[in-house]
Amino acid sequence: MSRRTATLVVSAVLLSGLVAVAALLPVPYVLFSPGPLTDVLGEGDDGPIITVDGARTYPTTGSLDLTTVGVTPAGGNVDLLSAMRGWLDPDKAVVPRDIVYPGDPTSEEARQRNQIVFTSSQDLASVAALRHLGYDVPVQADQVIVREVLDGAAAEGVLEPGDQVLTANGEPVQTPTDVVEAVTAVAPGETVPMQVVRDGKTLDLEVPTAESEVEAGQAAIGVVVGQAWDLPVDVSINVPGSIGGSSAGLVFSLGIVDTLTPGELLDGAAVAGTGEIGPDGAVGAISGIQQKIAAAREAGVSLFLAPSANCGSVVGSQPGNMTVVPVDTLDEAVDVLTAVADGEYSLPSCEATA
Repeated sequence: MSRRTATLVVSAVLLSGLVAVAALLPVPYVLFSPGPLTDVLGEGDDGPIITVDGARTYPTTGSLDLTTVGVTPAGGNVDLLSAMRGWLDPDKAVVPRDIVYPGDPTSEEARQRNQIVFTSSQDLASVAALRHLGYDVPVQADQVIVREVLDGAAAEGVLEPGDQVLTANGEPVQTPTDVVEAVTAVAPGETVPMQVVRDGKTLDLEVPTAESEVEAGQAAIGVVVGQAWDLPVDVSINVPGSIGGSSAGLVFSLGIVDTLTPGELLDGAAVAGTGEIGPDGAVGAISGIQQKIAAAREAGVSLFLAPSANCGSVVGSQPGNMTVVPVDTLDEAVDVLTAVADGEYSLPSCEATA
């Protein structure tokens, strides 16, 4: 073998090795892929996913699936080869990491953030559904409740879920923002005096703080606080702990409406959907719409409800034989399901509004 040939062979081997190594190097992206579906009208590990006490309930038929997205964990990495495969797969998305995980949280921190939003979405879904059904659901003015205390949080063992916060740092509390402002007004590591009502007793507490994992130099206590709602009936939503975020709000609301409505809203149909929900029933945009549509398509769902604000991405998805219908409100979503049950298939589409 000549020296020139040997040099070319060695160079080719080295180049191949460099390409192989480069393909395995991490890149600052995360992958979105279709995730599992959960029928909110079905049974979970501990019984029905939606239970209602204090009002008559009715049997339901069909399936009403909340859709999820598989996301690269906060503690994981995506290599160049996987990112390239994701770019070529129409059912996946490659998203800049700092958009999905601002502040570069750990996996546990990201899970807890998602759980905070998820807890709030369940409350809002109940409010929206009951208001749709004609119940009077006023906000309990000036009442702020501790919804959840995160594992390992600074406030763990001091504050408890259900505590009503009366004052924080010496100031009266009327909104959740008042609590946030009181906590961030002190330095990390200092305590925040709080007066709360627990089991009918007024308690004066010194709540520890720690440095926020999201905002350097800012104090945090690690609790979820929310405005208190005066619900006329008790609604409980019990889904797997791996599910988080706010995008199941619309489906939760529809499940509650179906459970409390005579007749069968779905009429045996296989329906899936996604969308944030507001207390007034407004449906908000979510992320990962194409992956959720792909998951529902593969599961054999016939009808998918999507936020109208996501129509731009819906048009580029691949729903197959599944009908994707955009909605702006819970009322519209109920009307769509009623029309399908009545055999009326002149439904709106994202293509018509694009």
